[in-house]
Amino acid sequence: MAKVQEESLLEIGGQGPAPIKDYYHLLITSTQVIWRWWKISLRGITQRIFGRQHAVKIVFGPGILNYSLDLCQGQADYLLRLPESIHLKIMSHLDLEDVARLAGTCCRFKQLCSSEEFWEQTVRMHWDTVPAEVEELAEELGWRNVFFTNKLQLQKQISRRKQRNQSGAGAAHLARVTWMSLLRASSESSL
Repeated sequence: MAKVQEESLLEIGGQGPAPIKDYYHLLITSTQVIWRWWKISLRGITQRIFGRQHAVKIVFGPGILNYSLDLCQGQADYLLRLPESIHLKIMSHLDLEDVARLAGTCCRFKQLCSSEEFWEQTVRMHWDTVPAEVEELAEELGWRNVFFTNKLQLQKQISRRKQRNQSGAGAAHLARVTWMSLLRASSESSL
């Protein structure tokens, strides 16, 4: 009978330090600690690592050892395990200085603090209504750029964008008219 796999609290793998070429894998769930290794022998070089804690320290470093010991004692970092939507909701209540500090704490929060979803949420929270032109500009430039650009500059960029679109549409129409007139001229000359 297959057992439903528990959520892993920590899963890490890697190769041992030189001259060891063995591969190691550490998996910690809420009920189990699984330590696996694959022995790769090169020219008879062998180094024995006594004790699992010592092995984790040698292979992955003292930081991972301390973190895994904390997990085994029930001190898990459940904040990082929350869904992204809850993180975004919490982050929406922070000042920008606090968001910058949060981004420096770990890779996950750095990624969230620079995500388009976060900056779109921030713009929508700071503005009463977001005009369709600003949404289109945000699709082009990114929501973070829209947030940090003052409204006068946004208006200028929107008007330039409209002018480009109108001149582009006018140029396309002119090209069609020119092409049609060339087709007519060539068909009349062939008659």
